[in-house]
Amino acid sequence: MARCIISTRFGPMSDVTIIGAGVAGLWAARACLAQGLRPRLVDRKGTPGPHGCSWWAGGMLAPFCEGALSEPAVVTHGRRAAVLWSEITEVTHRGTLVLAPERDRAEIQRFADRTDGHSTCDAEAIAALEPDLAGRHRRGLFFAEEAHLNPRQALHDLSETLTAQGVKVETTPLTPSEVTGPVIDCRGMAASADLPGLRAVRGEMILLRAPEITLTRPIRLLHPRHPLYVVPRGDGLYMLGATQIESASRAKMTARSALELLSAAYALDPRFAEGEIVEMGEDLRPAFADNLPGIVQRGAVLHLNGLFRHGFLMAPALAEQAAAFLATATTGDLFREN
Repeated sequence: MARCIISTRFGPMSDVTIIGAGVAGLWAARACLAQGLRPRLVDRKGTPGPHGCSWWAGGMLAPFCEGALSEPAVVTHGRRAAVLWSEITEVTHRGTLVLAPERDRAEIQRFADRTDGHSTCDAEAIAALEPDLAGRHRRGLFFAEEAHLNPRQALHDLSETLTAQGVKVETTPLTPSEVTGPVIDCRGMAASADLPGLRAVRGEMILLRAPEITLTRPIRLLHPRHPLYVVPRGDGLYMLGATQIESASRAKMTARSALELLSAAYALDPRFAEGEIVEMGEDLRPAFADNLPGIVQRGAVLHLNGLFRHGFLMAPALAEQAAAFLATATTGDLFREN
């Protein structure tokens, strides 16, 4: 991807306004503090909650798996995410297990061909990693370096870290045009009028309580039509996700999507059929045409956007590059052409 070389300097910095307090905005504030810049953090709806896309994330820090369909930059920068998040919140380092129904076992080889950082698993190895799946799957891939976190807890912990440093979220409704001075715009889809190439990709999730099943790491179930990831949240809770719909609709989850997610979970382990549905949710992920997150500079505004399904994986790197530019006028590989 072409790098946007920018010669303009903002000059000595004492303040920057960050609009949007989702995962990107919170990380931008942290990165600015690390550069000696005092950020003002604004979000018209306040601290992270169900109103934000970040709230509905899976929390997988899985750069190698995401690399199957993503640009190399996602793998390169995503490999640092677990280390950076570990400075703020609890991160579970138990890797990712990738499986497929026996009838779709060819998907395992296709996934292996598109990724790095994995070892192959037979039935015995799968049982050793996840005893509750013993005898249910014959072949898989194990990505030992990957990790996961609870995204809602992580957002809370990151917010508390910023509060301890004197940065609190203001609920003042602002747009970049209403701010004098440098701005980091982290509004996601709300910034679509300023970023014509931005599109919405609808994502949906189900939170399921299934205490009869014990899984200790994220499981990805490959399927040509209905792929699934299952992320353990502790206390018998599991997040089911993977819907990726080219739609800007904010309607409630359809019965079709719910059935696809639950049917895929049943294919992973039939005991999920007895689980209790605790929560169902949906939101719109912002994405550029190539699905690679990036920074777009327009005048005194840096737009951090297009995080797609890589919010928790890529927000730290985007934030670091944006803050470094404000402090030193140095651009990085995540800067996009205007």
